[in-house]
Amino acid sequence: MMYNNEHIQKSEGGDRLNRGRFLTLEGIDGSGKTTQIAHIAEILRASGEEAMLLREPGGTLISEEIRGVLLNKQNTAMSVETELLLFAAARAQLVREVIEPALARGVWVVCDRFMDSTTAYQGYGRQIDLDLINQLNSIAVGGCIPDITILFDLSVDHAAARLAGRSGKTDRLDLESRAFAQRTRLGYLEIAASEPERFRIVDAEMTEDQIAQQIKSIIREGTSL
Repeated sequence: MMYNNEHIQKSEGGDRLNRGRFLTLEGIDGSGKTTQIAHIAEILRASGEEAMLLREPGGTLISEEIRGVLLNKQNTAMSVETELLLFAAARAQLVREVIEPALARGVWVVCDRFMDSTTAYQGYGRQIDLDLINQLNSIAVGGCIPDITILFDLSVDHAAARLAGRSGKTDRLDLESRAFAQRTRLGYLEIAASEPERFRIVDAEMTEDQIAQQIKSIIREGTSL
């Protein structure tokens, strides 16, 4: 699946006057959220919407270069503070260069990970002070907050089994301990519980088709599609 500035064109019918919608997908590695991007694209295409599919970190030349540094397995000496600041830098660039302009044009923006990943992974997983994380996220995104965030919840054991089946796709964060993954998963659930109006939790142990149907209902429930 391509992400950076991939568009799904809406059908004819005039320009949209309203601001676009911002949908983000979250979950621990192996939860299957990336697989559902294609299904979301189909839902939006069928509704005549224009959408932009993105991933984090990435989505711009600068952000993709930062991604390479962050996920490189050779960068084992990277401090947790460096990791945190690099994620924020990549996000700030993506928001200013791509996301905000797209939303202003009335485009749907669908992003594989966003600010909640930093709270879950660096805040709960790395155990960095959550107040500091929130301040940094605020600087990075400004007022660009997702309208809907879908959390793909999966047990750490199931996620590990899926990751073990991947060939050549392990990155630096995939090498973290089971305890780290468990803290991250529980962190996601706490974040979702604190913002029930924005979050929708999907049981990621369901089949791909079952998850796709649930996502379809979530999108239609939260919008006029």
